[in-house]
Amino acid sequence: MVRVNEIFYSLQGEGYNTGTASVFVRLSGCNLRCHFCDTQHEQGAMMSLPQIIDEVNRWPEAPLLVLTGGEPSLWIDEAMIAALKQHTGKRIAIETNGTHTLPAGIDWVTLSPKSAYPGGDAAPCILTHCDELKVVYTGQNLGQYEHIKASHHFLQPCFVDDPEQCQRNLQACVKAVLEHPQWRLSLQTHRLLGIK
Repeated sequence: MVRVNEIFYSLQGEGYNTGTASVFVRLSGCNLRCHFCDTQHEQGAMMSLPQIIDEVNRWPEAPLLVLTGGEPSLWIDEAMIAALKQHTGKRIAIETNGTHTLPAGIDWVTLSPKSAYPGGDAAPCILTHCDELKVVYTGQNLGQYEHIKASHHFLQPCFVDDPEQCQRNLQACVKAVLEHPQWRLSLQTHRLLGIK
């Protein structure tokens, strides 16, 4: 049994897989308390793996299943990943803060370390390899991520409630990408589109 906040079908809004039809399995809880967190992930219902699989299979056309949170690595193991792949036929992606090791079998790892932010520094990022490194940018030194091996590097402006600060964060992010072109800009397109 795992605590599930919600399961829904939408487009991936961020990073490399932006625009991909995906089933999101948002697991409850996180071991960090980032000040900018925009996800109400603490609530949820306990669900068995067969129940999760049944819910995910409501959308058989979706090629991607995204495990997100909160911090999904608090709940998953190799048997769960294998069962999800076998019984849904989907590629399995995870969005993680990198503070826990990940089980084998995950097809796409999006690592978003949070140790540079107040509340996100409660546990260190221990992952050093990923498919996609997605950094929420608030002006921090990008050199702190050089040890992480990633196929793709994305900077994403930090979203806050203040529109003027959001604009400043976006401009700082654009400037950083222009100065460090090994990074690419990632926008939260689901916000722009008004979708979940």
